Amino acid sequence: MKMISWNVNGIRACVQKGFLEFFQEADADIFCIQESKMQEGQLELELEGYRQYWNYAVKKGYSGTAIFTKQEPISVAYGLGIEEHDQEGRVITLEFEDYYFITVYTPNSKRELERLDYRMRWEDDFLAYVKKLEEKKPVIFCGDLNVAHTEIDLKNPKTNHKNAGFTDEERAKFTEVVNAGFIDTFRYFYPDATDIYSWWSYRFKAREKNAGWRIDYFCVSESLKNRLKGARILTDVLGSDHCPIELSIE
Repeated sequence: MKMISWNVNGIRACVQKGFLEFFQEADADIFCIQESKMQEGQLELELEGYRQYWNYAVKKGYSGTAIFTKQEPISVAYGLGIEEHDQEGRVITLEFEDYYFITVYTPNSKRELERLDYRMRWEDDFLAYVKKLEEKKPVIFCGDLNVAHTEIDLKNPKTNHKNAGFTDEERAKFTEVVNAGFIDTFRYFYPDATDIYSWWSYRFKAREKNAGWRIDYFCVSESLKNRLKGARILTDVLGSDHCPIELSIE
């Protein structure tokens, strides 16, 4: 099975920049997006052979997620079931026969870390949510987690220390995820790989210089380890300030 996750930074804009061509070419079994930045009815995507599930933010033109899947899920859930977190369209959970599949767009801590306290609550609640699901069956979750976990996950760790996405607090929360039994699949296959990123600022020609961050992830329950076949970051795919990431699983 091939799974793809992509923060499209506005699906309507991304469609104008080749989204559908990449979607068809990728031919993924499950394809999910974050930061759709749209409301219901603002875009009709013709994706033949796929079922579509969308979660929209209350605020217009902000956040939002979607999953497109060839296989019909047993059940679908939107959000975490916590009102504080469920206004921004950040989580969709599909239940399949032998696993749960989740797309997530983790809140950004923002400049001056104005949202860091909220982010810490989110992290605890999201981890509790996936661990609860895991009591029933294994979990695969993916998306823009808005954190570079280690120094090799971004180009300039020293100058970005204490900036949103690379604070000690955020990195510690991702360590908790790993310690709770979830595998960062890219690092599983490439533990020491450097200079491979999934997001670049639009400023300062960052992508041209490959001055990026790896903040998009596929994480899976430890029990799925033997079914992992490969993980890729598709750095050549344009259309957003993020590139898609891919997981192959048996």
